[in-house]
Amino acid sequence: MKHHSWPDLDYQQWKNTYETLHRWCQIVGKLKLNKYPCTNHSWHSALYITPRGISTMAVPDGNRNFSIEFDFIDNKLIFLSSDQRQAEFELKNESVASFYRRFLNALNKLDIKAHLDPHPNELADNIPFDQDTIHRTYVPKHALHAWQIMVRVSNVMTIFRSNFIGKSSPVHFFWGSFDLALTRFSGRTAPEHPGGVPHLPDVVVKEAYSNEVSSCGFWPGNELYPHAAFYSYAYPEPEGFNRASLLSSLLPAGAFYHDTLKEYILPYSEVLKSENPEKLILNFFESTYRAACDFGKWDKDSLEKSFYLSQMRDKSTSFPANDHVNG
Repeated sequence: MKHHSWPDLDYQQWKNTYETLHRWCQIVGKLKLNKYPCTNHSWHSALYITPRGISTMAVPDGNRNFSIEFDFIDNKLIFLSSDQRQAEFELKNESVASFYRRFLNALNKLDIKAHLDPHPNELADNIPFDQDTIHRTYVPKHALHAWQIMVRVSNVMTIFRSNFIGKSSPVHFFWGSFDLALTRFSGRTAPEHPGGVPHLPDVVVKEAYSNEVSSCGFWPGNELYPHAAFYSYAYPEPEGFNRASLLSSLLPAGAFYHDTLKEYILPYSEVLKSENPEKLILNFFESTYRAACDFGKWDKDSLEKSFYLSQMRDKSTSFPANDHVNG
């Protein structure tokens, strides 16, 4: 029995909405990719969780900016620009091709000019958006639940991020893989990544993994692993990392190393059973990061200790730490 407010999310039940929404997010994401200045590790392309949905946030466009937001409360896609123009349309059961046409019409209304590659990235199929009449399902309740989970996860990941003073990404929503991700960097360069991600240029992957990382996040699953789950991995994977569960009592019960994905996995179903989901997730992120850090011989003192940040936290409740959630 659940004693918390985390929603259920069954992969098979929401799969059709997920596959459609994934492609819709890619359409919006590709616009930001085209308009935003290129930033390290493709951070310029990411979307963000908001109090109503998922947004591009402000995107530069000449002497103005604009934003596009999926609103999963009122089920709308909302376009706003700083020159006081706006547009919106309803999120409903319709094909990707139909959504794409309405999206381009809204861009015309706001005079947003961009070149969009109409092919999806990081997906097994490569059906162009303007030809995709296969994916056409939108169940508002399913989209709402997925977003509500991501709101909670984003909050937990933000707390986890605060306990690291080295280079760290914001909490990103990556539309290519449809996941929330947070990446910590050791400060060292990494061996060149081999690439090979479906329908994604190798140069993008090589640049994304050009530095040594420990990454964690949440994603709703796919056909290879058809379950919502939290994940954590290291690149390059240090020797012994995949055996960390045998060497440490810190890894939460239910978490495991997936030999095919090369990641640690904490099934969302385990989180739903927990009386304290936030604590369980933080323990998973911390224990798997610790394994990457220890086996990879990261310089922990320079990446984790800040005399002045500690002082700020001692004097203010506005800088939460893990024990704030753990109670």
